[in-house]
Amino acid sequence: MPSYLQIENISKSYGTKVLFSHIGFHVNEGDKIALIAPNGTGKTTLMRILAGKDKSDSGGSVKFLKAIRIAFLEQDYAFDPAATVLAQALADSAPYMEGIDPFEYELRVRKFLSSFHLDPEQRMGALSGGEVKRVALTVMLASEADFLIMDEPTNHLDLDAVEFLESTLKRSRCTLFMVTHDRYFLDRVCNTVMELDHGSIYIYKGDYANFLEKRTERIENWNAQTDRVRNLFRRELEWIHATPCARTGKAKYRKQAFREIRERASQTWRETQVSMEGVAPAARLGSKIIDCHDVSFRYGDRCLLSHFTYNFQRGERVGIVGANGVGKTTFLRLLTGALAPTEGFIERGESLRIGWYDQSGMAFDEDQTVLETVNDSQLLGQFLFPYEMLNTPVSRLSGGERRRLYLLTVLVRQPNLLILDEPTNDLDIMTLNVLEEYLLAFKGSLVIVSHDRHFLDRLADHLLVFCGEGRVKDFIGGYTEYHSYLEDVEAERRRAAEAARPKAVERPRPAE
Repeated sequence: MPSYLQIENISKSYGTKVLFSHIGFHVNEGDKIALIAPNGTGKTTLMRILAGKDKSDSGGSVKFLKAIRIAFLEQDYAFDPAATVLAQALADSAPYMEGIDPFEYELRVRKFLSSFHLDPEQRMGALSGGEVKRVALTVMLASEADFLIMDEPTNHLDLDAVEFLESTLKRSRCTLFMVTHDRYFLDRVCNTVMELDHGSIYIYKGDYANFLEKRTERIENWNAQTDRVRNLFRRELEWIHATPCARTGKAKYRKQAFREIRERASQTWRETQVSMEGVAPAARLGSKIIDCHDVSFRYGDRCLLSHFTYNFQRGERVGIVGANGVGKTTFLRLLTGALAPTEGFIERGESLRIGWYDQSGMAFDEDQTVLETVNDSQLLGQFLFPYEMLNTPVSRLSGGERRRLYLLTVLVRQPNLLILDEPTNDLDIMTLNVLEEYLLAFKGSLVIVSHDRHFLDRLADHLLVFCGEGRVKDFIGGYTEYHSYLEDVEAERRRAAEAARPKAVERPRPAE
């Protein structure tokens, strides 16, 4: 495939913090690349440079080798709250409409709005975060741009929207460069993983599992080479101590080589080893957790929960799924006591200590340091806040780092019931792996709303499926099992419809 984009020798720093230095790579037509890196190491900055929204430091170049149309999906979508959904989508589509009949383009936009279950006449200010994201994706997909750059495209989407986006991108012949924390989405859409690690770029062809295998090999090789360099360093150090400071050319050359060896020998590859030893255990939990008795909840005429009865059990791990706007977050607020039922009642155990991770609850003292915010250096280290970051003010953290810190303010309180509302949003894959190991070792109960299918499969032993109009279905099993169940139900429905269809009556042939 011909090359679309050539990156040569670009660097980016903010003050003394180096995000990446003298990196280079190329993007070929048809590549579907997932960029992986820890939060705060330059993923979004690199994408903004590719999209022309930011510039690299002096030197280096970003060259598009042919004239192509580029569309960029940022995490924050600016919109007019008073505009209708259709008007907003068409206004933001203006750069892509050149040479296309406006009526045909509007039909294209309406098709994607319909696929995302959006009302074109609804006001933007009335939309949820997930619905706003779907408007932004409509603009992106309707553009039919040659090169799509997407920053966390699945954030805030429900599972139906994620699967529609997944199938659309799989079918598309576009070239794709994206950041995503959704490992299932990555595996199904992308054919290349690009890693930004310690300021350098590494390319891996294939899926996420291949990336993990090859990355492990790379790090093991690097560590083996470093061990050899350290042995050489010790020998050279002995030579330096034993040799008079002669001003011969050979001695000067060897001393310069020694300085280079010393620099390499002093480097260490910080790989976070996930260990939950020493983490404060969950507070003791009694036999009663939360009992819901015939609970209903309404907003005006809208029923979000209807006559729901359920007793949460000790050690239970419940995943909650359903479309945006059907009441999942409202249900969590009922469990925590932040909302009261309009009918029925909820009982909570006396020993219950809830840790609630709320999507909208991230408020910090910006002048406090990381360690002042979460006074547990061991827990901070396990969740990828190294020692040198502990005195960093919160105001200097990236969006993903702030999410990670907020999560730790919940975990550090030793809850015995964790209620997590979309905890994977804005977290990098490395942090997700640590969080999963933490939650697998957690001795309390879990209630999790998430669109991350890998996360749900690892952690949830059964699902509460919010079906709309207040209906909730209890399903034993993880998300993949539930998805297979839905496929079986749909296949059976089609077989029944086919069997019920009147068969054509074969007319007798006329006698010859």
